[in-house]
Amino acid sequence: MIIAPAWAQSHAGMDHSKMDHSKMDHSKMDHATMDHASLDHAAMGHGTHTTDLPREPIPEVTDADRAAAFPSIDHGAMEHAPDLHSLLLINRLEGWDGKHGTGQAWEASGWVGSNINRLWLRSEGERSGGRTDAADLEVLYGRSVSPWWDVLVGVKQDFRPADSRTWAAFGVQGLAPYKFETSATAYVGEGGQVMATAEVEYELLLTNRLILQPLVEATVAAKDEQEHGIGSGLNKVEAGLRLRYEFSRRFAPYIGISHERMFGGTADYHRAAGEHLRDTRWVAGVRVWF
Repeated sequence: MIIAPAWAQSHAGMDHSKMDHSKMDHSKMDHATMDHASLDHAAMGHGTHTTDLPREPIPEVTDADRAAAFPSIDHGAMEHAPDLHSLLLINRLEGWDGKHGTGQAWEASGWVGSNINRLWLRSEGERSGGRTDAADLEVLYGRSVSPWWDVLVGVKQDFRPADSRTWAAFGVQGLAPYKFETSATAYVGEGGQVMATAEVEYELLLTNRLILQPLVEATVAAKDEQEHGIGSGLNKVEAGLRLRYEFSRRFAPYIGISHERMFGGTADYHRAAGEHLRDTRWVAGVRVWF
């Protein structure tokens, strides 16, 4: 009877889980006498081996491939944005009912130009008792000096009150921190008079369409002009609160309340003329832009 060597005996009957491999001296095993050819490696749990090499080599990128991936572009056939833009905003077109009467008022601005250079038009005025109490028109050149601010220079023409009057205008306008819309303009008129107007607005979104807009505007003058009813220092302050509903971004009716008051020498001149120095008004109007 031929006895098979120990390494050829079936490992199936051996309980490898109970063998202490740490005490086995593998260095004394005679691997040279082992017949590896007779071993059934398919039955051994060595698993399968795969290669990462592709079955076919990747072809070289040709000029035709590059041309197909990056075709030439006909820039002349592309539609570019126009160089000139424009906007007309009627911020307030309203009727008012105050303690001392009723009337109408407006405030509008518009521009045409590029993102950097623009021609601005601004106008505001007020009517009561069937006549125009105040009206003006400004023509200004504006240049953007930052993403949020423009500097302005131009002229302003007063049509009322009193006689027509022309001013040189210099100012800034833009979006202050916390999204306050701000404008400040200085005016130099005939006789060396210097006046300045500052206005601050804020839009509080109650919903996507319902917007509450507070506003404060103040006017100051450098010297007295009794013939025009202007006193030095703080002339007038107006504060308003308007609630509008935007049926669309271009059309929004509103209601609100406005209060204005005169100060200093301006108040003295108007008091002497028998005019009221303060008034609180309920307003209703529409805000539109094109």
